[in-house]
Amino acid sequence: MLGLASIAAWYSIGATNLAWQSALWPQRPWTLWSAALVHLSGAHLLANLLALLVLAVLGACLHAGRTAALALLLAWPLSTLALLWWPQITSYSGMSGLLNAMAAVLCAHTALRSDTKPVSWVIFAALAFKLVSEHAWSQPIAFDPNWGFNVVYAAHLAGAVAGAFFGLVFESAMKAAKKTPA
Repeated sequence: MLGLASIAAWYSIGATNLAWQSALWPQRPWTLWSAALVHLSGAHLLANLLALLVLAVLGACLHAGRTAALALLLAWPLSTLALLWWPQITSYSGMSGLLNAMAAVLCAHTALRSDTKPVSWVIFAALAFKLVSEHAWSQPIAFDPNWGFNVVYAAHLAGAVAGAFFGLVFESAMKAAKKTPA
């Protein structure tokens, strides 16, 4: 659904109204979600769709279900809202923050299950390497000549933190509920 909505937004005339803007989001709260649908180039859209496909297949193989989906639904808008912590970020669009949240939710999902714990270390290492190399805490936004636009690295960090938090909370709650006798 997310991929199809992104493709529809790409062909939509008013897609720029779906992007998040720090000064306007209180009047346009839907942009906390819809910003993920707006892409700045065809290559940007394609790269995010491919990453989405990889994460969707990985999630299906790891049997990430309702708990992971709920964690992601909460992480999604909060990772966009967290961009307010960086005043230099005035606008944001793209799926990268959400994709980092997905990866972090999958990391939490696998970390708390004995049968998939080794997978969590691989996801964690890849995500940690990516985030450390981007160093969003000191460079939250930067022009990337390969993309031809500013990349909001802070969105990647915010998405990963929100995804990890809600992923761990919901997976822990689900694990505790399974241990509680009915």
